[in-house]
Amino acid sequence: MTQKGTENAQLTFVIGLTIILLVIMLFPFAIMVVTMITPAREIYAVPRWWPHEPTLNNLFSVWGEYYLGMYFYSSAVIAFGTLLLNLVICVPAAYAVARLRFPGRKFSLYFFLAIQMFSPVIIVVSLFRIFAEFGLIDSYFSVILANTVFTMTFTVWMMTGYFRAIPMAIEECARVDGATRIQTIIRIMLPIAAPGLVTAMTYTFIWSWNELLFPMTLLRSQSKFPLTVGLYNFVGRFQTQWELLTAAAFFALLPVLILFYLIEKRLVQGLAAGAVKA
Repeated sequence: MTQKGTENAQLTFVIGLTIILLVIMLFPFAIMVVTMITPAREIYAVPRWWPHEPTLNNLFSVWGEYYLGMYFYSSAVIAFGTLLLNLVICVPAAYAVARLRFPGRKFSLYFFLAIQMFSPVIIVVSLFRIFAEFGLIDSYFSVILANTVFTMTFTVWMMTGYFRAIPMAIEECARVDGATRIQTIIRIMLPIAAPGLVTAMTYTFIWSWNELLFPMTLLRSQSKFPLTVGLYNFVGRFQTQWELLTAAAFFALLPVLILFYLIEKRLVQGLAAGAVKA
């Protein structure tokens, strides 16, 4: 077999393997779409790959009758609040580790990494008692703070690698021109490290959007429940409303899909460059 034939065979194999993997990964999503357009009377009938009478009533019903808009608002507050707090805390921390020399600098990085090794289940009771002492139970801030603790490691490590890769001469030129350290970070460092920042903030947003344990433990009012907790309304003791549950899950998935579509290039650049610089 010629070299060109070998390359074509390899390309065909890679394409075929990719298609198989895509089918496997997208199969649950396809089942979700089919289920959400299936009438309730057909859910427990003979299983079908396509409903006999497809309908969009489940989508309208779950949005209009089950407070899905309220859950969306709570999820957005928690996700964007976590993102903002992560940005304010972790970017200066990453800059300090990358540029400043102080005792315990390396230890602080490994300390952040150690936090990531703890499962939220292990410390959720301790967090509940701490927040209860400060009167923060049933507040968005408690969930935002808990999410920040478990997302800051990725942000600090990612941004530290990017800040280290920026030549010191660029920062020194800005300082000579009269820029303060804060101005240098905001106007010089962050624009250069934008792919890494986008990657870190995307990770933070998705973690916070999908988090279930902390909202379920720290929130009490239904008006403050995010989507992850609100979906439990469709899971009963004796029956699960699959058609409504999948319709609500579809709505919950939309913001993440839109986010990935908007920042796809930046995200790939950030992950690829971060892997080299880390």
